[in-house]
Amino acid sequence: MKRFFIAAAAVAMLTAATSTAQEPSSQDFKARYETMVSKLGPAGVGIETLINKWEAAYPEDLEMLTARFSYCFNKSQTANVEVKEASKYLGEKPVLTLKDTTGNDINYFQVISYDDELFGQAQKAIDKAIQVAPDRLDLRFLKTASLIGYENESPDMALSSLKGLVDYNFTRHPKWEYPGVEKADDEFFTSAIQEYCYLFFKYGTPTSFEAFRQLSEKMLAYRPSDVLFLDNLGSYYLVVAKNSKTALKYYNKVLKIKPDDMTAIKNLVILARNSKDVKLEKKYLPMMIKYTEDAATRMSAEKRLEFLNGSK
Repeated sequence: MKRFFIAAAAVAMLTAATSTAQEPSSQDFKARYETMVSKLGPAGVGIETLINKWEAAYPEDLEMLTARFSYCFNKSQTANVEVKEASKYLGEKPVLTLKDTTGNDINYFQVISYDDELFGQAQKAIDKAIQVAPDRLDLRFLKTASLIGYENESPDMALSSLKGLVDYNFTRHPKWEYPGVEKADDEFFTSAIQEYCYLFFKYGTPTSFEAFRQLSEKMLAYRPSDVLFLDNLGSYYLVVAKNSKTALKYYNKVLKIKPDDMTAIKNLVILARNSKDVKLEKKYLPMMIKYTEDAATRMSAEKRLEFLNGSK
């Protein structure tokens, strides 16, 4: 009887070992997922079934959650070609321009529309991924990028997400991780936020300009001497608000901190020229000549200064 129990136990252990060996690991699922995506695209046939099996086995696996996000986000999109009266849409040129019978341009732009339910599922997946790994900065930016795409001309949710992220960064001081980036420090974070500011400005809509202003002001609340965001506000008041006096204030503040800041200097010259303020232009042209590294810009500034000074 004793030998029978020993044999039965051995069989049970062998059966358990075989079962374990046959169950795919998280890395197995990831490898199969990556292979399918490479062949079928991020929302290809069969990928959702694989992700469902992956989730059943590893419900809080970070790679699975980002795969779910990618699948739902890409699946939610439909590309359409639409006619727009403007020469640019969200800062981009038309994919095609034709002439009508009167010779006027008809501009065709690619516009992405979204299925709300699938987009919501994507947000649910990325939010859970952020809960699992709150200091993975790439996940935060994935969420923001998806919101920007979804909202198009009116990035209200994207702005709210970014402002919350700025608060989190400067109040909690997380040790950010960003795959492929060796040092995701404050300077990296700041540069990334500036890229979003640039994108909002490039979109060129009333709501995106407002997002540009608010995000710049949010950063200055924590970094009051950061010339990147002081320049941003100068540009906002110069280009959007058409308030030269306030723009001048911001650009001069930049030059007190960084006298060779070419963004401020160039825009101050433009401001002076637009205002037909010769005295002001003569003040900033020498700075452009002194600090620019571009020979053509220097030569143009020298000739302009000579002209203003009445020289030949």
